[in-house]
Amino acid sequence: MIKVNSNKAIRNLSTNILKANKTRNIIAIIAIALTSLLFTTLFTMGLGTAESLQRAMMRQAGGDGHASLKYLNEEEFNQIKDHPLIKELAYDRLLSKKVTNGELLKRHAEFWYYDDIGLKFGFIELEGGHNPVAENEVIMDSKTAELLDVPLKVGTPLILKLEIHGKEVQRDFVLSGWWKSDPVFNVGQIFASRAYVDANSEELRSTYKQDFDQTGVINALLKFDNSFDLRGKLDKVITESGFSLDKNASNYLDGNVNWSYLSTNFAMDTGTILALTAALLLIMLTGYLIIYNIFQISVMRDIRFYGLLKTIGTSSRQIRRIIRRQALFLSLLGVPIGLLIGFVVGKSLVPLLTERSMHANAEISVSPSPWIFIGSALFAVITVIISTLKPGRIAANVSPVEAVRYTDGSAKRTSGAHLRKSTNGAKMPLMARANLGRNKKRTALVVISLSLSLILLNTTFTLSQSMDMDKYLSKFNDTDFLMGHAEYFQEHFTGSDNATTESYIQAVQAQPGFKEGGRLYSGSDVLTIEHKDNSEGYEADARGNLPTVAYGLEELPLHRLQLVDGELDFNKLASGKYILEGVPADDNNKPEMEYTEYQVGDKVTLHNYMGSVNNPQAQEYTSHEFTVLGHVSMKSTNSGTSAASYASFYLPADIYKSLVHQPAVMSYAFNVSSGHEDTMESFLKKYTETTELTMHYRSKSIVMNEFTGMQNTVVVIGGTLSLIIGLIGVLNFANAILTSILTRRQEFAILQSIGMTNKQLKTMLIYEGLYYVLGTSVCTILLGSLSSLLIAKPFTHLMWFMSYKFIIWPLLAVLPILLLLGICIPLTSYSLSGRKSIVERLRTAE
Repeated sequence: MIKVNSNKAIRNLSTNILKANKTRNIIAIIAIALTSLLFTTLFTMGLGTAESLQRAMMRQAGGDGHASLKYLNEEEFNQIKDHPLIKELAYDRLLSKKVTNGELLKRHAEFWYYDDIGLKFGFIELEGGHNPVAENEVIMDSKTAELLDVPLKVGTPLILKLEIHGKEVQRDFVLSGWWKSDPVFNVGQIFASRAYVDANSEELRSTYKQDFDQTGVINALLKFDNSFDLRGKLDKVITESGFSLDKNASNYLDGNVNWSYLSTNFAMDTGTILALTAALLLIMLTGYLIIYNIFQISVMRDIRFYGLLKTIGTSSRQIRRIIRRQALFLSLLGVPIGLLIGFVVGKSLVPLLTERSMHANAEISVSPSPWIFIGSALFAVITVIISTLKPGRIAANVSPVEAVRYTDGSAKRTSGAHLRKSTNGAKMPLMARANLGRNKKRTALVVISLSLSLILLNTTFTLSQSMDMDKYLSKFNDTDFLMGHAEYFQEHFTGSDNATTESYIQAVQAQPGFKEGGRLYSGSDVLTIEHKDNSEGYEADARGNLPTVAYGLEELPLHRLQLVDGELDFNKLASGKYILEGVPADDNNKPEMEYTEYQVGDKVTLHNYMGSVNNPQAQEYTSHEFTVLGHVSMKSTNSGTSAASYASFYLPADIYKSLVHQPAVMSYAFNVSSGHEDTMESFLKKYTETTELTMHYRSKSIVMNEFTGMQNTVVVIGGTLSLIIGLIGVLNFANAILTSILTRRQEFAILQSIGMTNKQLKTMLIYEGLYYVLGTSVCTILLGSLSSLLIAKPFTHLMWFMSYKFIIWPLLAVLPILLLLGICIPLTSYSLSGRKSIVERLRTAE
């Protein structure tokens, strides 16, 4: 066989076919661009959100070190610093237990020394000045400087009040530099120099292992070669440096990996992999439906041409190459457009995802990663190639005789088939229905393509409407308002020193619209408990009992407690013989019963705190026995004492006050009458800023706004993706109608030659469009309902704040738009198909 180099001929044929199918090309380029847009939007949203949240979490975690070793002394630090696995090591040292300046009450600050690597890990980039060098030089974030009324100018003097090993000292410093405060990191930071550390080495000796005072402790931040298996690497550093992982060992080192690294925080479990795979397959299916339809219709329209090519000796393989070259050339034009627009769309949606997370004020970081474009382009081109396989086979396998005889929707009639006859003449609805039945596969593809966007839209609204505001609010706010000392909201409540004042409570009670309220009492170093074991290593008091936290609740907060097991009998609690144990909840609001110490019915004996072993208190030793009545959920609204605790308990306020000498009000929860929320919030804001500066509050309206924002985010992102998929479906519909009209021009000419009017022809086309709408509506309602029940409903069970709601109204709301498209697209397509005479159209096939 003589081999002929036909590459040039195939290139010329492909180019000429492209030139002859301009309308097809435009539709195909738009379809490929939209498919690429979908892939790019998905990848940009995924990688951009992950990048932004990871950086925000790194800032919140204190830096981008892979792991940290905590509470070290100098000897321990020197022992681990030369381990071969460590590539970079930061030396961070806490210089005081607390900064006690009154100006920092509502936004506390920490006083540290960071070496250069520590400053780099902590994202400390000075906006002005220089790093501290002299003993009296410090740098701080701009918000802390503002609160301390320190102008951002090198050499500005300032005074810091520091608590060091239980003593308060006051020292003079000068500002040597500053940086812009990070909105994610709501803690002030002040850094001193190495010279300060050396000059005060004696007072900075760590006593953490004796009294848990963190002054002088060293935190070592480590970086390895990569972020894989961080836990394993950290454990190896600890053990190979001569230390133990056993908490009870004398040489135990406390270490943890940085939770902000996605490789440790987000494991790719089966469910996540399936979800991502399903999203990619959905986009591939969406793109496949239209690109396949475009090329399949194009091949059917040009089938006579491909038959003639077969007649003159073109092989099947060469015909497939011709079609594939067209597809790849159109991809060359469509894919870059989709990549650019998709990146812009995805980048604009990333802030919506991050602002509704716990990192709402995080700096948005969406870098144009090459992986976004490579992955999107690869998936888009694969979709195009897959979509052209079957049209290529159809064109390659058709015989010249079949090609000449082909008309749209032609099929082999079996021997048992028969023609339907009508005695009432041709009816436009029946003719339209028969026309769609001639190519059932194409009709089905168009209907599915149109339905996908509507199903996604309905699923989006189902998830949005299934978000239960009551459940969401119950975790963060039991009442309209919660007020207390500023340190309570920073989880630093201890007792009388930072209790909620009666003047604050009375001021609120005197406001118009006040409805009901209740105090919540607590405090640290107030009560102790006899224990079964002490595996956690809690420090016992002078009588050998372990610290415990009890909360005394007045009626309003008491009745807001959520029972986990047992019973919540208020009469029994009021008798003074029963008590409730608190149970912490996980992120999904599920109780973590493994952290409880007692079963329902167990006896619990509480004693008053008798001082530490080294400093016992001379007071009467009291004992009170209770029976555990049940377990209740611990939440931010009913807990918050800053103390190590063997167990947490809840009692009525009167019973609690009878147990302690100086009951302190930890918080005050209250409700207002409808319509007074804004007025009360304005009063609280003004009062805490002008009258009692140490007091603070939290309102339900803030949490409600966050919740509404979450709902809107789901709708915006789901709606955007639905719109893009919907555009692909509409484009597919328009292409199918237009091509159907073009391939049936001769057929229409025959019908008009035997009496069909132009109006009747348009009516028939409108009916075809309406049948598409009817099929889409039925398919959407059926599949949308199944999607809601099989996909959305199980998903809502995974989220603690969701309660499934079956809705179908978004589908019904879109029906008028579908009806309008079903009428307009056929009429527009017919007007664009040309105005040749009947005779000219009849001669087309000759």
